[in-house]
Amino acid sequence: SPQGRSKKRSRKHQRFMARRAVLEQKGLLSPHRHPGSQTPEAGLEAHTELTEANATTAPRCDKVPKPKQTVSPSLSPSASPDSIARHHSVLLSQGNGSSRRVRVSNLVPRPGKYVAIDCEMVGTGPQGKLSELARCSVVNYQGDVIYDKYVRPELPIVDYRTRWSGITKKHMKNAIPFKAAQAEILKILKDKIVVGHAIHNDFQALKYFHPKDRTRDTSQSPALKKRAGLPIRANVSLKNLASHLLHKKIQVGCKGHSSVEDAQTAMELYRLVEVQWEKELAHSLPPRPPSPVTDPAADSSQYLDDQYWPTDLMASSL
Repeated sequence: SPQGRSKKRSRKHQRFMARRAVLEQKGLLSPHRHPGSQTPEAGLEAHTELTEANATTAPRCDKVPKPKQTVSPSLSPSASPDSIARHHSVLLSQGNGSSRRVRVSNLVPRPGKYVAIDCEMVGTGPQGKLSELARCSVVNYQGDVIYDKYVRPELPIVDYRTRWSGITKKHMKNAIPFKAAQAEILKILKDKIVVGHAIHNDFQALKYFHPKDRTRDTSQSPALKKRAGLPIRANVSLKNLASHLLHKKIQVGCKGHSSVEDAQTAMELYRLVEVQWEKELAHSLPPRPPSPVTDPAADSSQYLDDQYWPTDLMASSL
């Protein structure tokens, strides 16, 4: 009935007036409202119909438009300014399409897709000339350490190379076997864009090949060399790039390198030229085919079992 609706509006008005009195008492709302000066709390309440004691309806305030979100929801809150700029460029390139969803380009991976790696090696084999993995560090896009372990090589260590590797005999006491470390590290690197300096050495120590289109080697980046004022074809060390571009000193002292510090430095260097690097790669690399759909429960290591080996090969190995 009209009387029931009037009572309902009246109760709603009373609740609003009580809320308004509390806000005025706390100094969050001025007694006399002015357009555009009301608090968010009062602005939300003003969308409701206000009824005075004589059942007249107060004018409804215009709805305040929400500010447009300029950053993709998929962008991490801790993303760098470069990443935000990349996301903005994607949004601008999409124009005024009819789709309201923000589509992130395949060429603009999210920060969670990046990791940087650095490995330290020791000498094994004849005269210690064979390099084997003894420590591996992996950091994320922000430089936080997500993996850092000492690794026991498969062959006896002949040369610890402490001056460069920082590895000593005591580090091998709690080191994990190579196969275990390899499995853990490759699980982290899967489907990631991997940054590193002279990264082919790290992959070689891991006995692993990472897809070229997902590898970012700072030792081969023309953008970094140009920015440092160095020749494009020059072989530049991580230490020199860090000194020229980041104004920091690394790999100092006689205790060897820190693989954590080197991985973090490689990521910092990558982020300096990230936008330009990704843009150049987008024009130079062919489009990557979609990954095949696989059963996540399947474990490829099972195919190393004897039952999957050809019988003739098994016979020849006996």
